Amino acid sequence: MRGEHRRLATPRIDAMAFDLASRFDRAAAWPHGKEEEHPLVMGIAGGSGSGKTTIVQSVVDIVGPEYVIQLPHDAYYRNQDHLTIEERTKINYDHPDSLENELMIEHIIALRSGQAVERPVYDFGSHTRSPETLRVEPQAVIIVDGILVLADPALRALMDLRIYIDTDADLRLMRRLRRDIVERGRTVQSVLDQYETTVRPMHLQFVEPSKRYADIIVPEGYNPGAIGTVTSMIRHFMTERAAPV
Repeated sequence: MRGEHRRLATPRIDAMAFDLASRFDRAAAWPHGKEEEHPLVMGIAGGSGSGKTTIVQSVVDIVGPEYVIQLPHDAYYRNQDHLTIEERTKINYDHPDSLENELMIEHIIALRSGQAVERPVYDFGSHTRSPETLRVEPQAVIIVDGILVLADPALRALMDLRIYIDTDADLRLMRRLRRDIVERGRTVQSVLDQYETTVRPMHLQFVEPSKRYADIIVPEGYNPGAIGTVTSMIRHFMTERAAPV
């Protein structure tokens, strides 16, 4: 695993061309040294509404779900079924303590070892976990995505590659409004209240500072260059493993 360090000049991706050897001095031993059967673990972070999910889904669609699996960080919000619905709505879900990182770390380690896991399913309407789980089978590439995946040192230590999606705040807020109203049944006022009281302060305290741990920064969310770059990296990895992609 890599030691923690801060890159003085993090590459920004604006084009599809990608040369792994020129980006990473550890390229010859990528990923995780010389463990030939080790899957590639990619972390994709960025503020709420930055475009992480769109990029991840595009990558999975292009490369194929038979090679790539996604572990969304927000599936690992802590179970709150012991609280009333009123108490659950008062929890700061943008703070790192709201997430069960211990379970996610356990699942990543299991998947890296070739074991299937039962991933939690979070119900955003009731603010707690669903009784059902989703079985996730191990694949050659694991993408871990969420606003805080680069903020936790133990999670970062499991990643071969760290990507940060850097999108302007006004665009992120617009996307969050659309998502929470349409997909999660929220009101405009509740979304704006949450943004002001927790989303923005937590972004400034935890999310934005985690950008310094990124190997690559992708500007303005979804763009063909970003998708091309990430898929090129995965194809390089799969080629090294002699898997036809």
